Amino acid sequence: MSSEDSKQTDPADFSEEVRAFYERHPYPAPVTDLNGYRQRWANAGRRRNAFHLLWPTERYRDDLEVLVAGCGTSQAAKHAVREPAARITAIDVSESSLRHTRELQGKYGIDNLELHALPLERIETLGRRFDKIVCTGVLHHLLDPDAGLRALRAVLNPGGAMHLMVYGTYGRTGVYMLQEYSRLLGVRALDQDLAELAATLGQLPHGHPVAHLLHQVKDFRSPAALADALLHPQDRAYTVPQLYAWLERCGLSFARWFLQAPYLAQCGMVARTPHAPRLASLPAPQQHAALELFRGTMVKHEFVAYRDDRPGEAQPIRFDGDRWLDYIPIRMPATMRVRERLPAGAVAVLLNSAHTHTDIFLPIDAAEDRIFGAIDGTQSINEILQAVSSNPDDPDNRDGTRRFLERLWQYDQIAFDATR
Repeated sequence: MSSEDSKQTDPADFSEEVRAFYERHPYPAPVTDLNGYRQRWANAGRRRNAFHLLWPTERYRDDLEVLVAGCGTSQAAKHAVREPAARITAIDVSESSLRHTRELQGKYGIDNLELHALPLERIETLGRRFDKIVCTGVLHHLLDPDAGLRALRAVLNPGGAMHLMVYGTYGRTGVYMLQEYSRLLGVRALDQDLAELAATLGQLPHGHPVAHLLHQVKDFRSPAALADALLHPQDRAYTVPQLYAWLERCGLSFARWFLQAPYLAQCGMVARTPHAPRLASLPAPQQHAALELFRGTMVKHEFVAYRDDRPGEAQPIRFDGDRWLDYIPIRMPATMRVRERLPAGAVAVLLNSAHTHTDIFLPIDAAEDRIFGAIDGTQSINEILQAVSSNPDDPDNRDGTRRFLERLWQYDQIAFDATR
């Protein structure tokens, strides 16, 4: 749907159209087993990492008020089992999606989850305020995303955080080409049309702009995923500058990308180009915008945002002065240490398996490997330095450790507990 069409559409009619769409095509595909998910999140380090990714300078607490806005078929249930001490409120316009969530709730005896059939724009009618709001893959489907984001801000506590995800413009070029293709042919979200569309996608030229998505997204050709991607009644995307402007006009400030390495000039192949110094000298928003253009395949933007009246810095992690020595590094759950097929001089390579850009990996030497091996989520950087270095007070050792820990953070290998 074009922006001009959006202006002429009655909001009530549109809300009903979206509700009916998800009644026919619940997305993502429902799950029936949360045992593995619950087991993974039983790890206290994983929960602390998730907390400090949002609030690096606040004491860890697990009794949060959480809103999952547009919870789909299983997202709210997953949050409830991973944060058993939190109170989870979830909303969705699709009764079919809520029914799948209720089935999981009953199966696993989830008693910290409250479900409501409610449009996101009407969240204030619950009369509640939240510490954390999770809204991924929803706002870009609203008739008025600004109104939706402002509605979420209105129920966010002043010190709260939002975990948001919206589509990225450039990486979805091929998707929008196929959306227009489907409109021209009158393809509808019906079983026969979806089956024919899936078969047709199998014959796309290898160089088509959507080809990388067909290989990258495993469920792209399932009927529900295909309908959501190509036949949704409303779909818009954001460039990085548009995203920053959107947050500002809705009373929010950008905090960080969930995976920040693809947006940074210090990480991956771009760091080895002649333009790396120029990119690194740009203010953060411009650097992020330039990297989106350089990479060209970012299909989504997932990030943390705060209220613009929140006290303190939006991004408080700094490596100047001496405060960084008191930071406690906590490994990211998707961190991997590989010891095969190594570059010259490296004893290991660090990867984050959640990255989709294959150039983002960090070779480390023996001294760095010792530091990384000592990261257990309880020791400060200074305590790690004292434990692994034969001369921890040497300025060169400290400076090398500082540079290494900053690179680990940039490469999404660690988050920091900076509460000391």
